[in-house]
Amino acid sequence: MFNLANPPADFTENPFPHYDDWLQNSPVMPQPDGSFVIVKHADLNAIYRDTDTYISDKKQAFEPKFGAGSPLFEHHTTSLVFNDPPLHTRVRRIMTSALTPRALARMEPGLIATVDTLLDEMPQTPDLIEDFASTIPIQIIGNLLDVPMSERGPLRDWSLAILGALEPTLTSDQLSQGHAAVREFKAYLQDLIARRRARPGDPDTDVLTRLIAGDNSGQLTEIELIQNCIFILNAGHETTTNLIGNGLALLHDDPAQKQIVLNDFSVIDSAVEEILRLRSPNQFGNRETTREVIIGGQAIPPQSNLHLCIGAANRDPEVFDNPTDFDVTRRPNRHLAFAGGPHICVGLTLARMEGRIAIERFLRRYPDYALTQNRGAGGRIRFHGYSSLPAQLVRG
Repeated sequence: MFNLANPPADFTENPFPHYDDWLQNSPVMPQPDGSFVIVKHADLNAIYRDTDTYISDKKQAFEPKFGAGSPLFEHHTTSLVFNDPPLHTRVRRIMTSALTPRALARMEPGLIATVDTLLDEMPQTPDLIEDFASTIPIQIIGNLLDVPMSERGPLRDWSLAILGALEPTLTSDQLSQGHAAVREFKAYLQDLIARRRARPGDPDTDVLTRLIAGDNSGQLTEIELIQNCIFILNAGHETTTNLIGNGLALLHDDPAQKQIVLNDFSVIDSAVEEILRLRSPNQFGNRETTREVIIGGQAIPPQSNLHLCIGAANRDPEVFDNPTDFDVTRRPNRHLAFAGGPHICVGLTLARMEGRIAIERFLRRYPDYALTQNRGAGGRIRFHGYSSLPAQLVRG
C-alpha cells in the first residue's frame, strides 16, 4: 500500500509516474491512518461542489497534528482555505471585492515594473527561484497589503515555515519553526494593522484597509482579520513561485513548445494554463466527509479525511488527450489547479496575471536561457516546485 505519510524517496521530486499508476489501478487509496487518497478528475470535481457532504473544516485533523490552541492550529483553522460558511463566505466576499477586474488592471503596471526591474538587475548566472520567481509574489502581495518595502524581508521565510507545516509528516523542527513563524507574523500584523487603522489606505487597492473595514463593521473578528492576512501572503506566495519556476523549467526542457510561444506570444495564456495543469503548484487538497459515501466503489466512513490529488486529476486520460504531454496550445484545459466549487482559489486571476507577465517578459528578454543540471527539488508532497533553479543567461 502506498503511504502518503511515508512515500518512496523519489516521490517528492517526481510524483507523476505514481499518479499515472494510481489513475489506472488505484483511483481511491485507503491510507494506514484511515484517510483516503482520491485521484480521478470527476471525483474531485464532484467533491469540490458538494459542500454538505465534504467539508473544509480541519479542526479534527489539525488538533492532534498541531495541538489545540497552538499557533499553527489557530492559524490554519481560522484562515479561508480550511473553513466553511459562514466564516468562509464573509472572508471570501471581502477578498473578492478587493480583487475586481478594475483593481487588477490598476495593479498590472506595477507588476510589469517589478518584473522588469528584476530582469534588469539579474546576474548572468542567477537562481531563477531566489532572484526571480519567489521575489515577484512577495512584492505583489506586499503591495496588495501595502506592506512597507523595508519590512518585507521576513515574509518569505514566514510563509515557507507556515505552509511547510501542512505536509503529511512533520519533524519537530518543522513544527517549531511553523509555530514561531505564526507568532512572529501575528505580532508584526498587529502592529501593521494598528498603523493602518490610524492611517487607512485606498480601499480600492489596499486589501488590508478593506479587511479592517470588515473588522470594524463586525464582519470579521480581530483574530480572523490577522489570520486571513497571513493566509493572503501564504496562498499568494508559494503557489505563484512554483507556477513561474515550473513554467520556466518546462519550457526550457521542451524547446519545441518554447519556440511556439516565442513565435507567437498570443499563446502565453494557454501556456500558463498548461503549466498549471501539468505541474500544478498545489498537488493536494483536503476535505472531510460528513456522512458515509461511496467513491469509486469504495465505502468511506463519515469524518474521514480525504487527500484530493490535484496533480493526478490533471493527468486523467478521461479528461485530457495525451495527458502526459506538454502542449502550450491545449484547449480546452479543464484543470483543477485552482480547485473548484465555492472554494475555488480567490486569487486565481491575480495568479494567472503574475504567471503570464513574469514568464512572457522573461522569455522576451532571455529566450535562450539555459538551466544547469543541479536543480534543487522542493522536497514537498503538497506543493510541487523547485527550491533553486540555477541558470545561465544569454544577453542580447
